[in-house]
Amino acid sequence: MRNESTSPQTPKRSFRWGRLFLIISIVMGVIFAGVGLGFVTASYNTMPNLQNDIRPAASSQIFDSHGTLITTVHSVDNRVPVPLSKVPQNLQNAFVAVEDARFYQHMGVDPRGILRAAWSNVTGGGVAEGGSTITQQLAKNALLSQERTMKRKIQEAFLALQIERQYTKHEILEMYVNHIYFGQGAYGVQTAAKVYFNKNAEDLSLAECAMLAGIPKSPNYYSPLNNLKAAKERQRTVLEQMVKYGYIDAATAHSAAEAPLKLASGQTNNDKSNKTAAYFIDYVVQSLIDKYGADAVYKEGLKVYTSLDLTMQHAAESALTHLPSYRKDANGIMQPQGALVAIDPRSGYIKAMVGGRGDDQFNRAVMAERQPGSVFKTFTYLAAIESGMTPATSISDTAVSFGSWAPRNYDGRFYGNISLRYALEQSRNVPTVKLANQLGADKPLYYAQQMGISTLVLQGPTNDRNLAMSLGGLTKGVTPLEMASAYGVLANQGIRCEPIAIVKVVDRNGKTLEEHSPQPKTIISEKSAYIITDMLKGVIARGTGAGAAIGRPAAGKTGTTDNNKDAWFVGYTPDLVAAVWMGNDTEGTLGNITGGTVPAEIWRGFMTKALASTPARDFLRPQGVSVPQDASTPAHPDDKAAADKKQEDDKKKTTTKQPEKKTTKPTEAKTEDKKTDSKKE
Repeated sequence: MRNESTSPQTPKRSFRWGRLFLIISIVMGVIFAGVGLGFVTASYNTMPNLQNDIRPAASSQIFDSHGTLITTVHSVDNRVPVPLSKVPQNLQNAFVAVEDARFYQHMGVDPRGILRAAWSNVTGGGVAEGGSTITQQLAKNALLSQERTMKRKIQEAFLALQIERQYTKHEILEMYVNHIYFGQGAYGVQTAAKVYFNKNAEDLSLAECAMLAGIPKSPNYYSPLNNLKAAKERQRTVLEQMVKYGYIDAATAHSAAEAPLKLASGQTNNDKSNKTAAYFIDYVVQSLIDKYGADAVYKEGLKVYTSLDLTMQHAAESALTHLPSYRKDANGIMQPQGALVAIDPRSGYIKAMVGGRGDDQFNRAVMAERQPGSVFKTFTYLAAIESGMTPATSISDTAVSFGSWAPRNYDGRFYGNISLRYALEQSRNVPTVKLANQLGADKPLYYAQQMGISTLVLQGPTNDRNLAMSLGGLTKGVTPLEMASAYGVLANQGIRCEPIAIVKVVDRNGKTLEEHSPQPKTIISEKSAYIITDMLKGVIARGTGAGAAIGRPAAGKTGTTDNNKDAWFVGYTPDLVAAVWMGNDTEGTLGNITGGTVPAEIWRGFMTKALASTPARDFLRPQGVSVPQDASTPAHPDDKAAADKKQEDDKKKTTTKQPEKKTTKPTEAKTEDKKTDSKKE
């Protein structure tokens, strides 16, 4: 009875459980479908903005005055985009054959390619192309992170479809070849061609094209500079794929595989190992950042044409190697330091710039405000000439005091009445101060300011409106760039041209953003510029700058500061002006170095090389201008008649058997002046 009563209930229970399972399955299916749809919707809605972000970052290029590439600058991606027309057809075909054989047939996502890749993974047979299309790879590299998540894969697919709707296959392939990474810090085919073969992309051979096309699969492993054997195997695979899809025949592929490859060093122009014009490049880059912002400089692919002459730059860098080496400071930087700036006075174009020795970022050519010493005297003598005096005008070289300050000459001697020409040639301190006192301090400062010195302090409790400025005792100091520019006015017949480093800037689309040409401005008369130049020629011919003689007409001035902290030589020809400075970054003396020694020698070495191919010519004398070749130098340089009695007594006590040992003839006086950094000497 019990068995009969229970047997009919079993099917009923099974039916109930089956129905419940079906209901639960339907509900779960709906839930999962909803979640999946929501996930896809969320993925689509959180995709990056295609319109704003598809264009790749591009490295900016900096060229010299002859159009030669000096360097590229970039933040992360070293990339120089090129149009597809500059990419060899062989390279285009190689990428398509090895990465996406159906590129020209699919709509961004290739189901056949996905299935083929999946089957390859199952069977282990392997194929050259993967499941992702070129369009998908572009979407991933340009717009998405590299994370391996389902959300990212869905976004990649949606973006690929969107890209295909908005761009042609030509445009997509162009963006792709400019985006992909090739190892060695190179992004895009142009940079890769330079890094691996030192060629432009358009000049690559079939063998080189196949080699490059194989690298992106694993840039480190397949880099021929890291693993040549693996790179050659990958190259052969690419060539086989090109044969498979009908781009080349087997014989051509075999020849390409066997062709020898001339690999480059892997160093690009912006490598840290390349120090050419490093300070100048920093100066240009900072100027561009100040105007356009960092993103424009590092990512927008600007073409920057500069004033730099690489031949002169190399000459400047070579000349600065002759600085002595005393010690390294607390930062490991060798001291003393130095700087050299050269400018074409006719245009203001900066032709060479060295801002120091070593790898530090402090550009002393444009940032170091240093006491100028006697190179500043020129402005006082210019003020005198502009006021109607002549090189033959007499000035007294005798002891004098201005309150508690009694200026002195470098050699401690007085020569009595001397000419302005002789005073400048021999860099006499006392006559210069007397001259400034006669003219008034404002006149030399005015000319210095008009000629390009911007660091003068003219107001406040501590300022430069005093007599000490005539010896280069300034509140702040001057930079080598501004000092070179100021002397350029003399070289250019009284006409000033603002220093120019950047001649032209062009954006990645070929649009000119800025272009600079010389803007000449007359500062002083042509007559005065010639007269001062004639006097400064004497500094090299007979005075303190004899060490700067270069065998052609040249003018210049030495400068040395108190305790030999700074030493200068600033000089020029009609074609080129250069300022040389040396000193310690912080405290310290240069010992017995003066402006007429090492700086003059560095200037001479630079100018000799820089002007080697420039014919020598003299400064053009203005019509009707006659400059007296003054001969009124002291007959007896040690004559102390006009000096104090103590000096006269000292002279009488000195033996006269060998007067040449205690007498300095005007033509032999090469001693440099010395000034104080304070306003007292």
